[in-house]
Amino acid sequence: MQFLKEKKKILIIDFGSQVTKLIARRIRDLGVFSEVITPIEIKNIKSFNLIKGIILSGGPSSVTKRAFQSIPKSIFLKKIPILGICYGLQLISKLNGGKIKSSKKRREFGRAFIFKKKNSLLTKNFFRPKMSVWMSHEDAVVKLPRNFSAIAYTKDSKLTIIENKKLKIYGVQFHPEVTHTDNGKQIFKNFLFSICRIKKNWGIVSQKKRLIKEVKNEIKKDRAICALSGGVDSSVVALLINKAIKKKLICIMVDTGLMRKNEFKYTYKAFKKKYGLNVKLIDASKIFLRKLKYISNPEKKRKIIGNLFIKIFEKEAKKYRNVKFLAQGTLYPDIIESKSSTGSKTSKIKSHHNVGGLPKKMNLKLIEPLKEFFKDEVRILGKSLGLSNDIFNRHPFPGPGLAIRIIGNVTLEKIRILQEADQIYINELNKSKLYDKIWQAYAALLPIKTVGVMGDSRTYEYTCLIRAVTSEDGMTADYFNFPKEFLDKISNKIVNNVKGINRVVYDISSKPPSTIELE
Repeated sequence: MQFLKEKKKILIIDFGSQVTKLIARRIRDLGVFSEVITPIEIKNIKSFNLIKGIILSGGPSSVTKRAFQSIPKSIFLKKIPILGICYGLQLISKLNGGKIKSSKKRREFGRAFIFKKKNSLLTKNFFRPKMSVWMSHEDAVVKLPRNFSAIAYTKDSKLTIIENKKLKIYGVQFHPEVTHTDNGKQIFKNFLFSICRIKKNWGIVSQKKRLIKEVKNEIKKDRAICALSGGVDSSVVALLINKAIKKKLICIMVDTGLMRKNEFKYTYKAFKKKYGLNVKLIDASKIFLRKLKYISNPEKKRKIIGNLFIKIFEKEAKKYRNVKFLAQGTLYPDIIESKSSTGSKTSKIKSHHNVGGLPKKMNLKLIEPLKEFFKDEVRILGKSLGLSNDIFNRHPFPGPGLAIRIIGNVTLEKIRILQEADQIYINELNKSKLYDKIWQAYAALLPIKTVGVMGDSRTYEYTCLIRAVTSEDGMTADYFNFPKEFLDKISNKIVNNVKGINRVVYDISSKPPSTIELE
């Protein structure tokens, strides 16, 4: 996003929170450009003229420790509005002379009811009767910095929102960026337009021309191959790059044998006929199955799959002249979960086969035009590129496919069982008109067998887990509340029609603390 570097922006300083990029997402929703940097990168900023506001994220550090992540105190003298979130509030307090304590009595995790103490520009139209916010902290501010005042409180946190009105410095102990906080978007709206007074300068469809131009300028006279799976992300990348370089793009669909039943062949035909893309299909299912034999560790699965993909693409690239680029549908959440913003190993969630799972040395240069976008933004972009509804509305599907939905060792028999169960589940969602109400749904095969009774005979077969979540972008999610009748029907159909399964369970975990995928 090079040309946007010259636009007025909101700067987000990431202290390692798992939901920092949600802050960027909320700001984009409001039509404003934002840039996320780490505390170390502050020293690289030559001019603060284009920065209209600064947001300090949450994070795992504690300002009560001898060593903690910080920012130069000179930031507070630049007359730029500042908003601190969770750790950001504690850091503001610490650097301005306040007092913070760590105590089990002060810690709050999950929902907490918030109460207004006084008016503030930050909280205009925010408060509602009996409203809750999402907390995740053990430290709390117990003494305000000089010239700061308290705006709101909870039962266990008396200084939940604070401000220095004159210096335009604000802090909130909760996380307004997560959907669990009631009316959290209003906090950002007030900060952007009432306090920072920044104008709207960001729109998804308007980014299309920029992306096409950047791809064209990067690839130039060379050629690129695109890893096309048929999902929303890779489909949008393929259409986008095809707009930029047309016949110089070769789309490669690698059949790993780990896709949903019959989905791969259908998608291949659609892209070749409907979109006129240059698509080549490679059946590598036996290779993937052989390499995954006896592998139960999910991180190893992802890395094996990532390495195999690259080897196949590099081998294919040699068959064409001037192929120097590999395009793939990496998204913002992939990068967030695969790489810590602070470099800390503890704040990394998991590797994605197309990010952390890639080999260190590659002969092809990666091109990832969607790496700054969230899933729903990609859908908007795809619609503007003419992507059909059957692909546009498709639920997210992991790059490693069913390999990470088969917990434990992957075998041909387990793949068959899971494909059958998953097809029944997805078909029933469509028949019941529930598919479009759900952000992501899938079936998984658990690595345990249980006793059952079928036709007066004892069975000892696998347990199928079904999952369905609602979400905006995959960064946070809640389970979908199915009617009992649907769960009864789906359990009965899977057990009666899939040999190898005698038990069905429904996952009612949210994210956080769980992730959407099991591995």
